[in-house]
Amino acid sequence: MPNIQRGEISAVFEGEERVLCLTLGALAELEARLQAGDLVGLSERFSSGRVSARDLTAIIGAGLRGGGNAVTDDDLARMSIEGGLRGAAEIAARLLRATFGEAA
Repeated sequence: MPNIQRGEISAVFEGEERVLCLTLGALAELEARLQAGDLVGLSERFSSGRVSARDLTAIIGAGLRGGGNAVTDDDLARMSIEGGLRGAAEIAARLLRATFGEAA
């Protein structure tokens, strides 16, 4: 069960419900991976509404690892995600809102 106060959400991957959370370590991973520079850069990048498949993989992968799941981005790329591409975008959006608030 996700802890909303910690910014956790849950989502279904490969038919299994998993917890995702953008912890401080997961955010640092995203900054480096996406060359965002800082948290403001990350927030600005995602609030634009333009997100690539690479961004979705990075966000969801970091969130899964932050939620305690031992999943690489390569593992994630091979997983079925409930709702397909649209489902992945919705998961990323929910995770960003849980982390940065409704403005994300």
